[in-house]
Amino acid sequence: MRIITRTVWILSLVSLLADIASEMLYPVIPVYLKEIGFSVLLIGILEGMVNFTAGISKGYFGKLSDEKGVRLPFVKLGYFLGAVSKPLMAFFTYPAWIFFVRTLDRLGKGVRTAARDALLSREASRETKARVFGFHRGMDTVGAATGPVIALVFLFFYPGSYQTLFYLAFIPGLLSVLLVFFLREKKAPVSTLGKGNFFSFLRYWKIANPAYRKIVPAFLLFALFNSSDIFLLLITKETIGSQTLRIAGQAFGADTLTIAAYIFYNLVYAAVSFPAGILADRMGFRRVILPGMLLFAAVYGGFAFHPSPALIFVLFFLYGIYAAFTEGVIKAWITNLAGEQDTATAIGFYTSGESICAFLASMIAGAVWTGLGSRFSFLLTAIMAVVSMSWLLLATRKK
Repeated sequence: MRIITRTVWILSLVSLLADIASEMLYPVIPVYLKEIGFSVLLIGILEGMVNFTAGISKGYFGKLSDEKGVRLPFVKLGYFLGAVSKPLMAFFTYPAWIFFVRTLDRLGKGVRTAARDALLSREASRETKARVFGFHRGMDTVGAATGPVIALVFLFFYPGSYQTLFYLAFIPGLLSVLLVFFLREKKAPVSTLGKGNFFSFLRYWKIANPAYRKIVPAFLLFALFNSSDIFLLLITKETIGSQTLRIAGQAFGADTLTIAAYIFYNLVYAAVSFPAGILADRMGFRRVILPGMLLFAAVYGGFAFHPSPALIFVLFFLYGIYAAFTEGVIKAWITNLAGEQDTATAIGFYTSGESICAFLASMIAGAVWTGLGSRFSFLLTAIMAVVSMSWLLLATRKK
């Protein structure tokens, strides 16, 4: 049986292009926001708010997709909203405008995520889910690595030209939207939950597989202290400060090393995602996710003590392995616990909770960093990751 089908390839390329557009901007957004007057706390609130918006909408649009038995309209609209938000970022620097545009971008993610993942799930068997999701995450992350490279090269020749970069990011975003129109789908089974209001996706909890109800709380606790990666970029820049790293006689400063470290993390993530999926399909989801969570705790614990520039790259290497061992594998596990007629709802319920927790996590991280310093913020995250891992271990142990 062919594991990576035409639909999986197209969805993976769509994600790759969309992530090029997003990640061209992601490493420079914290720098840009600080330049136009945002504090670390306000950045935390911004990232939390936009993730909250995405979170609520993931559940709603996931259930709506199941309710109608279609996926592609949601995928098309979601990627379109993400694409048009990029140039809008450059129009004004007012905080209210920045909040609106970032929210529009994340709303697009909320509209498309559950429907897209349901399409991916339908293309796989129970025995190949982790490989399909791992392949998709790997391709997605190739885009996440390519975007910052483009940004790095552009800013090398045009330092400080952030607004022009926002306009350029529209190009791969538009291409991702056009590529979606090459997809075709068969109508999916209609959800058994029936119609309801905006929050009716929450009813899924009552009919969910008992195993689903065991693992999701542990993952949500983990997400509650897993703040935006923007904080990793900020701590990297703060830690490096005026230090330089010399490679082949060439000195590299804080800005260059921060973006380079983020690119390196994404390359590791992309390279390991598909092999991690193979491992999870063969060994079981639990045996791959738990070591990933442990690596996450080690990375945040390491950043708490202001490592050297060289050690920062080691930590980002481990962070890439953590991401590959968890993100796609968790979705594969969840879809294996859901019926086809409620796949998008199951994903939407989980990703809604995850994004709401990310909203709180970014606010907590920003507040703790501002009040007690970055070390306390990162140590708290590391400790809670170990607690979450222990919860998952106990919840899934064989009796």
